[in-house]
Amino acid sequence: MNQTYISRRQPVNSFARNRNTVRHTKRSLGSISQIVIVGMLTLVFGLIYVSEGTKATSFDYELSSVETEITEMTAEKEDLAVEKARLTSVAAAKNSAVAATMEDATVTGYAAE
Repeated sequence: MNQTYISRRQPVNSFARNRNTVRHTKRSLGSISQIVIVGMLTLVFGLIYVSEGTKATSFDYELSSVETEITEMTAEKEDLAVEKARLTSVAAAKNSAVAATMEDATVTGYAAE
């Protein structure tokens, strides 16, 4: 009789001794996962784009309000310059030699029809 003996120390599978006995399988994302990831990236970049556009618009509104305020203050400055010129001319006319020789105006009467 031919008996074959198998050592218990030998591995049952076909791997050699002192070798990695783990088989790695290549994993990849499925097509649905890829579509979801691309959609999420598109959504994130779209939100960033919109938020930056909104910031630019808000800066434009702030700039517009500042320009309006500058225009109003320039008009007020011009009005004050005219008022200053009027008041200085009235003061100069009061203190002039010609004004000193004039008589005060009085009401003598009203014209009746």
